[in-house]
Amino acid sequence: MKVRLPTLLLTFSFAISVVPRCGARPSLADFTGEYCLDCHDTETKKSGLDLSTLKFDPTDPTNFALWVKVHDRVNAGEMPPKKEPRPEEKDKSTFIKSLTTVLDSADEKRIAKEGRATQRRLNRYEYENTMRDLLHIPWLQVRDSLPEDGERFRYNKVGDALDISHVQMMRYLNAADFALHQALAPYPERPPTTVRRYYTREQGSFTGPMTFTVFNNAPERATFPVLGFEGQPDVRRKKAPITAGTNNPALRELEGVGVVASAYEPIEPKWNQFRAPIAGHYKLRFMAYSVWVGPGEGDKWYIPDLDHISKGHRDEPITITAETPPRLLRHLGDFDITPEPSVHELDVQLLAGELIRPDAGRLFRSRPGPSRWHNPLAEKDGQPGVVFRWMEVEGPIFDQWPPAGHQLMFGDLPMEARDAGDQPQGKRRHRFQPASGVDVISKNPDEDAARLLKNFIHHAYRRPVNERAEVKRFLRVFHSAEDKGNTFADSMIAAYTAVLCSPDFLCLKEEPGRLEDHALASRLSYFLWNSPPDDELRQLADDHQLHRPEILMAQTDRMLDDPKAQRFVEAFLDYWLDLRKMQATAPDAELYSDYYLDDLLTESATDEPRAFFTELMKNDLPSRNIVSSDFAMVNERLAALYDLPPVQGVALKKIKLPADSVRGGFLTQAAVLKVTANGTTTSPVLRGAWVMERILGKKPPPPPPNVPALEPDIRGATTIREQLEKHRTQKTCKACHAKIDPAGFALESFDVMGGWRERYRSESKGELAQGIAKSGQKFTFHYGPPVDATGELPDGRKFNNVEDLKKLLLADDRQIARNFANQLTVYATGAPVGFADRKEIEQVLDRASSSHYGVRSIIRELVRSPLFQEK
Repeated sequence: MKVRLPTLLLTFSFAISVVPRCGARPSLADFTGEYCLDCHDTETKKSGLDLSTLKFDPTDPTNFALWVKVHDRVNAGEMPPKKEPRPEEKDKSTFIKSLTTVLDSADEKRIAKEGRATQRRLNRYEYENTMRDLLHIPWLQVRDSLPEDGERFRYNKVGDALDISHVQMMRYLNAADFALHQALAPYPERPPTTVRRYYTREQGSFTGPMTFTVFNNAPERATFPVLGFEGQPDVRRKKAPITAGTNNPALRELEGVGVVASAYEPIEPKWNQFRAPIAGHYKLRFMAYSVWVGPGEGDKWYIPDLDHISKGHRDEPITITAETPPRLLRHLGDFDITPEPSVHELDVQLLAGELIRPDAGRLFRSRPGPSRWHNPLAEKDGQPGVVFRWMEVEGPIFDQWPPAGHQLMFGDLPMEARDAGDQPQGKRRHRFQPASGVDVISKNPDEDAARLLKNFIHHAYRRPVNERAEVKRFLRVFHSAEDKGNTFADSMIAAYTAVLCSPDFLCLKEEPGRLEDHALASRLSYFLWNSPPDDELRQLADDHQLHRPEILMAQTDRMLDDPKAQRFVEAFLDYWLDLRKMQATAPDAELYSDYYLDDLLTESATDEPRAFFTELMKNDLPSRNIVSSDFAMVNERLAALYDLPPVQGVALKKIKLPADSVRGGFLTQAAVLKVTANGTTTSPVLRGAWVMERILGKKPPPPPPNVPALEPDIRGATTIREQLEKHRTQKTCKACHAKIDPAGFALESFDVMGGWRERYRSESKGELAQGIAKSGQKFTFHYGPPVDATGELPDGRKFNNVEDLKKLLLADDRQIARNFANQLTVYATGAPVGFADRKEIEQVLDRASSSHYGVRSIIRELVRSPLFQEK
């Protein structure tokens, strides 16, 4: 045994001094000298670690992290290796306790001095929500105009990754200016809220495709006229008027236009006569129903006869999107139309200039291929279709006038219609003439500017400030703009823009130690709403009441029950589960043609984990449901993908899972399985690392340098497991893959979209699949080698399938809860769980244990903890 202790003894002198010596209790240096230096001295230096010369310097983050790693590896029993001499349990325990004391002490001193979290700016999500709430413009879209946020510890909430560059500041300036103009009143007088009906027969986008052209003569790509449940061949052939119009209002109400295909090039119907005149609140109503379109003649039965229409056989899901031409789409809502004509209403926020387009998401999308397309939903007696009669628009709807955002900026200053020939009268009369067509008039600009700025700053800043000093500061911006010849309102908007780009607005202000009430209010609101405190929270902070435990818990519950909590659900899952990457890949058009072009499936899959997490949070369900649950949140499309009993409708519903179902929990949800694949193949390494980090809270080892990633064989000659077995024969790879791969092997039973599979798919080898894709083309993929979902965890426990794996993972349900608490802590506080924080996490779990680590309980207990209430 190698014994080189002088340097090590010196480096541990501080550690030994703080650890009581009792009898023959070995010191830290004794322990490492006996059990560690054979592999980790200057000569051997396994994994690049030399403990014989490693000093203990807690002020150096890298050094501190190394000693934490030593602590964790020994504590987990991973070190010393099993083949080497191992310490008695009492010696190991003494070593761990001694090192824990030293590391805790060092970390607590750092926290007391600096705090846990680094000061940070608002991220893109938070900035957009903050502007929406402050200016009362819920339709605002500025997030994508800002640079992508940096990430640390997997989240976009950590100050070290949220820098502010000159590019960032320029984008913030543009975003603030845009938002302020969005909040301005569009007219000097409150416009009437109108109700107007847009008949489908009068929309060229609907009626144009009725006529065949040299570029399109396929009935599946045509629209067709319907009167009630009767086809109108004369109208379709232009032998009769397209509409009865105002000459016959009763007949006009029965006229509709139908399709048998989903909205996709070249058939993309929309109500093109309507464009939202201004951004704001609207109600949309749609008269629509499902139909059955007759078959073609003879062996061409799958080609629709557009002149023979009857009542639909079933409901059809409809997705409504807003479109900013060309094809910039924004999802507005979904509903199911029935075989009986009925009206469906959506309450929406529209952007100026947007138009509305429907999509019957279950219907097929014809694409060219080696043969003529064939509707996969067609039957010998016909195929499904949908008919739209009209869209009715109510709006714009105003809760008050002038709008709340305009009042925040300009109070009750008078407005008048813009007149291009009108000039300001009097030396100090100023006018604002934006594109909205109104002038804002101030007869006392200096007084109005100071008064309005004071009020704006009070609402914009999330904590008390010296308002007099701040007003003076931003008045300089106002006067500077005014001196350059800008109007009063232009100058005010320049000042407001400066406020919205100032550190006091962009950054979350926190000081080391216990957070004062306003900082606590901001931390709570950006945690549970991803947006700023509302008036109730701010008033409690003003009254210094928010720190009172009963009030803090009451506010936590109020916020979790508020609709704005969905902002938390979406932002948290976007990063914890990587849902923001749902659109990063698409199923391969050949290997996974049964999923290709299926927007309804992708949208449903994205909504499922959000609805599932909301259910856990709302009902305080045990956190073990993260891994395995006896229920799922599905709609018709997801139930079909999961081979579950039929579910009716496009809305997600809570259903009890059959006893033999492999579903339940996040692991087997389509969204998770999609973001851990690339659209063409799956990888046990990627999925295993995801489970290890996101569900178990274990950091995967980094990939070795100069070792290329495995490329799965989509020809079907070898499986990914066979490739990994060869890969794992390399000594440098085996140990790491033994930790990473097992969970990934269990998930190999699921394809790139989360469908169950017994065999891999290949391009050429194996049995040719039978069926027709959503594109109308025959399947061209083959069923290749069988899937092997067996594996062995690092501790030797074996499993045969994903159900077995779930049971093994839940043997330690406290670790599942611990990881969830850790993930929440990073998201809520902007700092990872440090060494000294671990005992606080354990206390959170102890307090939540009576609810079996309920999801809501863990959230509440985290808010109660010093981790949350201190910087």
